Amino acid sequence: MQLPIFGLGTFRLQGDTVIKSVTQALDLGYRAIDTAQIYDNEKAIGIAIKNSHIPRNDIHLTTKIWVDNLSRDKLIPSLKNSLQNLKNDAVDLTLIHWPAPENPIQIEEYMSALLEAKKAGLTRKIGVSNFNIDLLKQAITIIGADNIETNQIELSPYLQNHQLVDFMQNQGISVTSYMTLAYGKVLQDPIIQDIAQRRQHTPAQIALAWALAKGYCVIPSSTKKENLASNLQAQYISLSTEDISRIDQLEANRREINPETLAPRWDQ
Repeated sequence: MQLPIFGLGTFRLQGDTVIKSVTQALDLGYRAIDTAQIYDNEKAIGIAIKNSHIPRNDIHLTTKIWVDNLSRDKLIPSLKNSLQNLKNDAVDLTLIHWPAPENPIQIEEYMSALLEAKKAGLTRKIGVSNFNIDLLKQAITIIGADNIETNQIELSPYLQNHQLVDFMQNQGISVTSYMTLAYGKVLQDPIIQDIAQRRQHTPAQIALAWALAKGYCVIPSSTKKENLASNLQAQYISLSTEDISRIDQLEANRREINPETLAPRWDQ
């Protein structure tokens, strides 16, 4: 299964809330679900997927290895635990969640262990999240660019990561944008609101359509069925060159998530 361009994010959603979100999303036609060990919602997502009765092969499921599990002796056992929680024999994509530069585990160890997990059939594809160019170069040297499906990064009209995106695309590594709406801040932007009003779409649809037009994968989250349905329609919106150019001008290098002990030195 290829990496879907549109999926459901589940960051900060737990218990009955995430079960409802995933259930509604699957009912609406979502077929990609993104989770992580640290989200503490894998069990609930497993329940929602099982209860949906949608064939497992029709759902693209992603999880991420937390920094406490990066060592060779912990990575695969932690992934097996995630699979147990998700009620699956394998996931479609497993990512290293954060590079955590202060972590004593070196990149050679955890990237090699991740590749072992792939070879063992625990995950169909592997990748990374929150890597800068230098770390991607190291990962490519260790396991090869063809083994790195995506780098999931914060990316929005306010944070466009041009250098990193250019490098990834040149290497054939897919760009997955999270926080595409910048915690909803871009929805209040006058330019995006103007485009949305003129084209009779929502600001969220315009921001997501912009990212999709760039060739990025997006994983917005919501707990409201109407927003889930509305977001999904962004796939079918074609923005004009002028619309895209106007949104491009919103670049402000404005980052929403930058944990001190987890994040690398970002490319400028």
